[in-house]
Amino acid sequence: MQTTLSEQARALPRAEEAESILRTCVHCGFCNATCPTYQLLGNELDGPRGRIYLIKQVLEGAPVTEKTQAHLDRCLTCRSCETTCPSGVRYHSLLDIGRAEVERRVPRAAGQRMLRGALRRVVPEPGLFGPLLKAGRALRPLLPSAWREKIPAAAPVASGVRPALRHARRVLMLEGCVQPALAPNTNAAAARVLDRLGISVVPVAEAGCCGATEYHLNAQDEGLERARRNIDAWWPFVEAGAEAIVLTASGCGAFVKEYGHLLRHDAAYAEKAARISALALDLVEVIAREPLDALHKSEPKRIAVHCPCTLQHAQKLGGAVEALMLRIGFDLTPVADSHLCCGSAGTYSLTEPALARQLRDNKLNALEAGRPEAIVTANVGCQTHLNGAGRSAVRHWIELVDALHGV
Repeated sequence: MQTTLSEQARALPRAEEAESILRTCVHCGFCNATCPTYQLLGNELDGPRGRIYLIKQVLEGAPVTEKTQAHLDRCLTCRSCETTCPSGVRYHSLLDIGRAEVERRVPRAAGQRMLRGALRRVVPEPGLFGPLLKAGRALRPLLPSAWREKIPAAAPVASGVRPALRHARRVLMLEGCVQPALAPNTNAAAARVLDRLGISVVPVAEAGCCGATEYHLNAQDEGLERARRNIDAWWPFVEAGAEAIVLTASGCGAFVKEYGHLLRHDAAYAEKAARISALALDLVEVIAREPLDALHKSEPKRIAVHCPCTLQHAQKLGGAVEALMLRIGFDLTPVADSHLCCGSAGTYSLTEPALARQLRDNKLNALEAGRPEAIVTANVGCQTHLNGAGRSAVRHWIELVDALHGV
């Protein structure tokens, strides 16, 4: 795609990257075939190719309007288009650049500013999110449906205890921002399973939110500052020999694996960020490479696996959880259109609730079609969003593995 950036755009920090991505696109339109919002809305501007044209116009100096912003906002950043694209267009990076420039040039309505500001302030901070979630649970019947669906009616409880540090092999694990409050058993179950496999999890309390929430809500500097804080928190343990940084939420994993790219021009952090990204592994990557004799296999159980977009499209690990669960002894039910997003997409289910609800219902229809005994996923956001429908319960896949009672 030919493009000529305006003088104003050429002054942007990522101008060269944006121009390179734009020129990679051959506007073939294959991306629209797998775009969830294009399938729902049928509007060229609500598909990847149309959004690329919009960003191109913005960077070439065309007027920017609220309509431009709305079309970019409606993108889930699911990256299904990247899996489909024959030219290897880094669409998500271009979207980040375009959204940030549009955000700078188009003022939002007061309600949207308040909502997005609150999400940026609350979600990344467990000390704020946890108590507010508890208060929200008490007020749940009075809240709007979009918010009520995000709040579990009952407080989840972590079952069992985390094992002590008894193995020479050690990994770090990101606790995350919302997962300790919404799904506290996920990391506890992961630590127990890893312990059975001879791997101890070293707690690093100073490592918090990965930074994705702020970054994808156009507070990119704040998101990168969180990344730097995590790098500082992990670095002494990396130097001490930690073999991996384990991510149990695929959304966090996708972002931590981008640290090296996003901080590549930061002289103080570029080398460290690249090392952290190289060490970052989704939980399924860690467990799948181990011998699983320590896990007792039970009678086959029919399960449906929801593969989050951040796992299959961002981390390119589509089918990894399915393969592991088959190896352990589970039976899998078929899931139609498994490449399509469930509508969670971080804070998308709150900023675009109508579209998110449609996508959620479509996903649950596909997951439930094979009449599974359980539905599992690999991301806390997807888990919470799908459970908000009040239909089949959705758990993290590691909880089912933990329940196998390994020795």
